[in-house]
Amino acid sequence: MTTNSNNLDGKVAFITGGNRGIGLETARELGKLGAKVVIGARDLQKGQAAAAALRSEGIQAESLKFDINVAEDRQAAFDFLDQRHGKLDILINNAGVQKEIEHLSPMNESSTVSPTILRETFDANFFNLIELTQLLLPLICKAPAGRIVNLSSVLGSLALHANPASPIYGVKLLAYNSSKTALNSFTIHLAHELIDTPIKVNSAHPGWVKTEIGGKYADMDVKESSRTSVKLATLPADGPTGKFYHADDELPW
Repeated sequence: MTTNSNNLDGKVAFITGGNRGIGLETARELGKLGAKVVIGARDLQKGQAAAAALRSEGIQAESLKFDINVAEDRQAAFDFLDQRHGKLDILINNAGVQKEIEHLSPMNESSTVSPTILRETFDANFFNLIELTQLLLPLICKAPAGRIVNLSSVLGSLALHANPASPIYGVKLLAYNSSKTALNSFTIHLAHELIDTPIKVNSAHPGWVKTEIGGKYADMDVKESSRTSVKLATLPADGPTGKFYHADDELPW
């Protein structure tokens, strides 16, 4: 998989959960390529601070208060992008959750995970992400070549979970993993619907990254974490769509 060699001057990118971790690094790298980056952050002050830090590096950056689970925030994001830019070239669906109680549980809690944890995880990682994408799609259609990147996880791969020889075989976190499997299905379906358009839709596994979700024992520094998202956000016209990638490697569903 190769990235587009052209710069991103004049393009607008919206990164949900973009004030820290993988999202912030993705915003930084897209901004270095010339994109105007819009950071969505649940905490307005933290989003503003992140945007200010990017501007100090010479990046065109804006921020807005954005919680994926708040309908008013999703509409406000549409209004902001529509009124200020009139289009959206790149949507990075980066915001997501792994509930603390599941993160600390034994690896296989499928028989005991609560309906509340399942619903809260799916609300953020699947249902409300889809609502946002559907809401912003008319703006993406106004861009010459829209790119949608869904931040998934290798833990959403059914093929690897079913394979006793795979490195994730024992990591059975039902709510989180299943929400990412569902997100991958959305990637496939939306990419198929848009197959005859210039828009490309792909899932990204960033790697096991030292973030609040990934934890301190992860093997990838946050500075490396944006690589896959940036590649998929800058695909050339003949690049893939409806696929699942980590860096240059296509992952099994």
